[in-house]
Amino acid sequence: MNPSQDLELIQKIINVINQIRPYLEADGGNIQFVNVTDEYVVNVELQGACSHCAMSTMTLKNGVEEAMRKAIPQIKSVEAINMN
Repeated sequence: MNPSQDLELIQKIINVINQIRPYLEADGGNIQFVNVTDEYVVNVELQGACSHCAMSTMTLKNGVEEAMRKAIPQIKSVEAINMN
């Protein structure tokens, strides 16, 4: 990818995250974009209540990843990483 493609992809990813964020905030959580790999894996940090919720994996895979892949088909997966 060239730099302009990188920026365009990152902006699309952030747009999807911004659409999902209100649902997470309603439950006391949040999500932060970290990076996207060359293999099209989006790394995010789950914050607040989402960082330690037993359902966070389901939320990540069935909610965030599904929305991300629907909006941006080249995305392979969304993974949560711990920034602490």
